[in-house]
Amino acid sequence: MKLTRREFLRRGGALAGMWTGLSQLGEPVLAFLRTRGARWPWYRPDEVRITYNYCDMCMWRCGMLVYTVNGRVVKVEGNPKDPKSRGRLCGRGQAAVAHLYDPDRLRKPLIRTGERGTWSFREASWEEALDRAAEALARLRDQYGPESVAWFAHTTGDFWFGDYLPLAFGSPNVGKPATGLCLTPREVAAQLTFGRGVGGHEPVDWENTRYIVLIGNHIGENAHNTVMQDFARALAQGAKLVVVDPRYSTAAMKAHRWLPIKPGTDTALLLAWMNVLITEGLYDREYIEKYTVGFERLAEHIRPFTPEWAAPITEIPAEVIREVAREMAAHRPQVVIPPGRHVVWYGNDTQRMRALFILNVLLGNVGRRGGLYLPRAPALDPYPHPPFPVEVAAGGCGAAAVGIRIPDTPGHPPRADGVGSKFATGPVVIQELIEPMITGQPYPIRGLVVYGVNLFHSIPNVPRTIEALKRLEFVLAIDVLPQEHLAWADIVLPEATFLERYDELWVASHRIPYIALREPAVEPLPDTRPGWWIARELGLRLGLADYFQWSSIEEYLNTRLMSVGLSLDRLREAGGVFTWPGKPYLEDYGEGETPFPTPSGKIEIYSEALARAGFDPLPVYEPVEEPPPGYFRLLYGRHPLHTFGKTQNNPWLAEVYPENEVWVNDEAAAALGLKNGDLVLLENQDGVRSGPVRVRATPRIRKDAVYLVHGFGHRGSRLSRAEGRGASDNLLITRYRLDPISGGAGMRVNFVRLIQEV
Repeated sequence: MKLTRREFLRRGGALAGMWTGLSQLGEPVLAFLRTRGARWPWYRPDEVRITYNYCDMCMWRCGMLVYTVNGRVVKVEGNPKDPKSRGRLCGRGQAAVAHLYDPDRLRKPLIRTGERGTWSFREASWEEALDRAAEALARLRDQYGPESVAWFAHTTGDFWFGDYLPLAFGSPNVGKPATGLCLTPREVAAQLTFGRGVGGHEPVDWENTRYIVLIGNHIGENAHNTVMQDFARALAQGAKLVVVDPRYSTAAMKAHRWLPIKPGTDTALLLAWMNVLITEGLYDREYIEKYTVGFERLAEHIRPFTPEWAAPITEIPAEVIREVAREMAAHRPQVVIPPGRHVVWYGNDTQRMRALFILNVLLGNVGRRGGLYLPRAPALDPYPHPPFPVEVAAGGCGAAAVGIRIPDTPGHPPRADGVGSKFATGPVVIQELIEPMITGQPYPIRGLVVYGVNLFHSIPNVPRTIEALKRLEFVLAIDVLPQEHLAWADIVLPEATFLERYDELWVASHRIPYIALREPAVEPLPDTRPGWWIARELGLRLGLADYFQWSSIEEYLNTRLMSVGLSLDRLREAGGVFTWPGKPYLEDYGEGETPFPTPSGKIEIYSEALARAGFDPLPVYEPVEEPPPGYFRLLYGRHPLHTFGKTQNNPWLAEVYPENEVWVNDEAAAALGLKNGDLVLLENQDGVRSGPVRVRATPRIRKDAVYLVHGFGHRGSRLSRAEGRGASDNLLITRYRLDPISGGAGMRVNFVRLIQEV
């Protein structure tokens, strides 16, 4: 029987009357009913407290509202005032509650009692652990110099251990995975071309674009909340989509063209598209004349790179290359080739990213509606402190991320990552700081502080990393979960999750510049502490009190906010987010203003800086090594529910996607006698084997490559839901090719064969 609204209200009223009658019987009767499973009242009668935060389940930093009842977080949702989340969170963000209450979390400071790698620890007080850690760091600093300690940091709390404390300590060796393992080629290429970095949020004007070309950009799998919202809206509004990818990805399923390119040949395709635009006169002449320098040299440079030249290299037909170029031109400037985020592929990545940026420029879309907008950041002053003894650009996500400035002080420590010798420029490159730990060249690194970086699931060549950990005199690890690399630490400090702490303000470079607040929703679980508190306590013990003159984090944050006329209370009143007007388009700049702080004040198609450094000033294509017989090229990427190597243990996310599979072309799998669901081991060109992983036989990938979702295959850890699940892509990446310009580690130069489990 259909329940009418009248009947629903009548029954609801009767039920309410019943409960009212029961309540009048007194507490003894209600207590008896509760023992029989009845709940009274059936709703939560307690006050719901809302606090403001930005998500730490990936690096996108979406604003969120956190709902707490009786000191327990019960729900999170997107902050509707936040320019990134706009009231929505992805599955990872929703699982933040499960991250907070993960039973595997670290709860006490730990001090090593046995051999490294054996997880031999005893619990200790914070006083003892901090005293010992500071004593060890001070000894290394005083005996070998501050440069003898490297600092690795990741996630949104990395400001304290990837910027502030190590620079006050005086070490230039500050590395983050976001640099050499992710963003460096993109940011260096952007600096060379535009005089400004891309920033943490790819600046695509999705609202106005009408034609999108994705090259190795896995929207929907590498699930960044804002991008997925905007991408879906752009397609719903009729934007055309071309996906260039060896794999038929989730995004490719939405495309009107899928170009299954041969891995490693993207630059050849980009050059061929430039050739068509220029030789057929399809580029934006007015834009090129007004905003760029070096076009004439480019026009001469690309003459040989015809679609017919690129077709046998890329395995994309020449007529398709030409048709796509013409389609792009027909939609300019409302056409965009997004730069992507993870761009370290083959070691020639700065040139590839230069080609991608120049292609956008030929279409006249940089600073134009429907293309790449010009992000801007709020001008927020840092907390007043004495000058750092060293200044290092380690972040990799903005204009300040490229290059390094070390004051001309006699005896000042240089970087140990090989800048100026192994490669030309760029921020500190994390993977190149492993070598001095082993070889002592250019000088020994003897200590390591690692914050939020899973060393065995991010840095290539895991055996080399383990050898480095064996040789170090001291290792301090700060983390939330018992990741496997923590077994190699001397002291482990348990950090509070992002829902339990204040943190540095999120000052976002965006179309709408904004500041977002992170504040604790609940007290930290015993016996954990916020990262800012750990950094300050270590700093005070290291004699760095001048850099920590604030007595509380609220004082620190209010002092920073004061520089723009804000306070914590005003930020809360504004809904946890405060925005400023941006200048996203060229039309927002007045006469005599330029958004391109290059030496010429224009977009530099031809790079004099590269020419002076002895590199090709215009993009060139370099062939990459082919897989040996019987091997496949190893490709890797993300799943919408997993980020890096930390979400695999999340109780909610692990239930939905507990382990990865290896994608293999169905015909290639059949030739090997494999079928869907078979267990195999992956063995790379150096004989390193993964754990067992199931085959996903599919026509959605080329025959010369296999694909793994990143972050699985945890070994020897204390992660109850992640240990032994699937295969680790990073374990199989024992080789990388160093980009000579930026230092990015091209990691898609590894090959694997499949061995069936018996």
